[in-house]
Amino acid sequence: MRRLLKRPSVWIGLALVLIAATLLALRARGPLVETTTPLRQDLEQHIVSSGRVRVPSRVQVAPQVPGLVLSVGVVEGQRVSAGDVLVQLDDTAERAAVASAEAAVKQAKARVDQLARVGAVVTTQSLRQAEINLEKAESDLARTTKLVESRAVAAVELETARQAVELARAQRDAARAQQVASAPMGADARVAVAALTQAQAQLAAAEARRAQTRIVALHSGSVLDRDVEPGDVVQPSRTLLVLAADSDVELVFHPDEKNLPWIHLGQSARASADAYPQQVFDARVSYIAPSVDPARGSVEVRLAVPAPPPTLLPDMTVSVDLTVAAKRQVLTVPSRVVRGAATAAPYVLVVDDGRVVRRDVQLGIRGEGSIEIVGGLDPTSELIIPDGKQLAAGTRVRVERR
Repeated sequence: MRRLLKRPSVWIGLALVLIAATLLALRARGPLVETTTPLRQDLEQHIVSSGRVRVPSRVQVAPQVPGLVLSVGVVEGQRVSAGDVLVQLDDTAERAAVASAEAAVKQAKARVDQLARVGAVVTTQSLRQAEINLEKAESDLARTTKLVESRAVAAVELETARQAVELARAQRDAARAQQVASAPMGADARVAVAALTQAQAQLAAAEARRAQTRIVALHSGSVLDRDVEPGDVVQPSRTLLVLAADSDVELVFHPDEKNLPWIHLGQSARASADAYPQQVFDARVSYIAPSVDPARGSVEVRLAVPAPPPTLLPDMTVSVDLTVAAKRQVLTVPSRVVRGAATAAPYVLVVDDGRVVRRDVQLGIRGEGSIEIVGGLDPTSELIIPDGKQLAAGTRVRVERR
């Protein structure tokens, strides 16, 4: 034996035999795998996405009449209040039309006043004079008749007296008609009132046309875009300004349609503008679109912001973290140990009595790095952590717990 050990080739061979025997023993025990066990903990499921500050009311300001722009009172980004003058057009012709209409109204009013104050007096006096003339003509006719009967005058005088009576009676009837016409509800009065009403309508139309040359903000808001300068000649079809009318601030984002079952009205979210990531604010789901965008496979979701920060501007890009589910002390496993989690048949590999066993599991909510297990798994199971090795069910393995 001593002689054999003194030979290097002998003890080297013995070492190789020993190493081979060790490797064979280890191989018989199987590959080394890392394992973990399920954990009970609070779990939340979130949807994290990018979105934008929505502008609910985007107003395009255009003139109602063509004209020359005299002045523009706002610039992009400026805040405006309802009634502020945005654009002033040349209103020379409109002011002249208003002055002419005002004169017509004054003339019509004077006619109405004349009928009310003077017309009644004049027509009454005219009627009284016509009645006196008729009485005199009738008296003359009676006297002439007697004279003709006594042959004191020629018969032709009787015909003249009769004509005088007819003329006086006609004048009286005309005076009566004139008195009725000039009364408060008479024809002349109605014509005069109608003329006044027409003049007032023409004045209102002229003032409306003049007002259209002064373009004002109908609502408070911010100027998003300006496309007009003094000296421009504009037409009614041209957009001069775009305003974002003030309203409750909303965010809008488009999560994948597969998240639709988890999203509900009233859910809480945290958001921040990408320009100011340190300013995180609260939001809540206020609207879920009733249909899915077929081109993108997403659904529109809007979030109301009760207390928006002052730095939040229209169309800003925001990051949204929406909490869609939360549970306390549920059985969870690391997300990476679940295989086929996105399929209808998720499973895990566990070590049972030194061998690999496949277990189908039922999943619940999914948190950051963890998934809820609602069925199919024992709380004490040794779960194999994937490391790239291909492990078939029944394979013998050695366990290294983490």
